[in-house]
Amino acid sequence: MSAIGLLYVGAVLFVNGFLLMGYIDGKGAAPINLFVGLLQVITPTYLIFTAGGDPAILLNASGLYLFGFTYLYVSFLLFFGLDGGGFGYYSLFVAIASVGYSIVNFVKFSDPVFGVIWLYWAFLWTLFFLVFGRGVVALTRYTGMVALIQGWVTCVIPAAVLLLGLWGQGATGLTVAYIVFGLIAFGGLYSRARRSGTPTATESASSEPATT
Repeated sequence: MSAIGLLYVGAVLFVNGFLLMGYIDGKGAAPINLFVGLLQVITPTYLIFTAGGDPAILLNASGLYLFGFTYLYVSFLLFFGLDGGGFGYYSLFVAIASVGYSIVNFVKFSDPVFGVIWLYWAFLWTLFFLVFGRGVVALTRYTGMVALIQGWVTCVIPAAVLLLGLWGQGATGLTVAYIVFGLIAFGGLYSRARRSGTPTATESASSEPATT
């Protein structure tokens, strides 16, 4: 994923996190999902047509569509108030595919940091599946918090490092830091959510669909 595209994926995750937590109206969050969805569909399409058959470029472009279709899907759900079940099962597909892209980053690209980041995304999209596909409404607020955090940790910060030309420095330490942070932050948030028993701010997963 390009650094610029990654930056704006962070923005939409940030907004959708607040949406899932109940602080933003659905239609108010729809435009940013549409804008970023179009960006993440137009960009890989351009890359495919200009790749000259380069398999590495094609592989990277294929991953962008996962996110582009996610945000376009969400924008339609929010604009038109559609049922979120189909989006939930699409999210399951994205979660499974993200595990594959994680393995590719570890094995083919020797980039363990993005290998872990793809696992972060697999976890988040699994939450989207549970909330929207399986109707586990109790996880809605928790999913929003995870999305909000991941917007910065997996998108904005890596985008800034890439744009500054610093990516690849201290990869081993950063990989370990991502693993430890993910376990502590998301595990801690889940434990806190279970203890508090706070009901989700969104009464129905299908009535206010949103995600990444």
